[in-house]
Amino acid sequence: MSIIYLAGGCFWGVQKFLDQFDGVLSTEVGYANGPDTAPTYQDVCHDSGHAETVKVVYDEQVIPLSKILDSYFLVIDPLSVNRQGHDQGIQYRTGIYYTSEDQLREIEPVYRAQEEKAGAKLAVELAPLKNFFSAETYHQKYLDKNPGGYCHIPQQYFHLSGQR
Repeated sequence: MSIIYLAGGCFWGVQKFLDQFDGVLSTEVGYANGPDTAPTYQDVCHDSGHAETVKVVYDEQVIPLSKILDSYFLVIDPLSVNRQGHDQGIQYRTGIYYTSEDQLREIEPVYRAQEEKAGAKLAVELAPLKNFFSAETYHQKYLDKNPGGYCHIPQQYFHLSGQR
């Protein structure tokens, strides 16, 4: 079992998207890599410095980190700064937050390949996880509870690999 933290704009859609893949054991939305004080959603919306982030617990024997990252890059604009879809602000920045040097060694080739594909420096932060604070309960699995909720990720991307 391994854990990676991915910020990809609004965390509702990123969570729903990642939940569909075999080998993803659980996801949790929260706030990462801001000040060390646990924020509320309102704090985050008022520029606390945290990114809306999804904690992804996965079985690396079933789904390698490279596949998770390739999938992640399908649903973000990696050149956009502090914005995904109609959402903008520092909390909507993109980021890959790792917890070990082994993870970084797995991430770097995927990151470089995406940069080459884009032909420009990515706006996706690549940094160690500083902190992660769980979001309020009503944000967890939000799009499952509110299927009509806004998401920058097109609906067809929620059915790439079938629901678990």
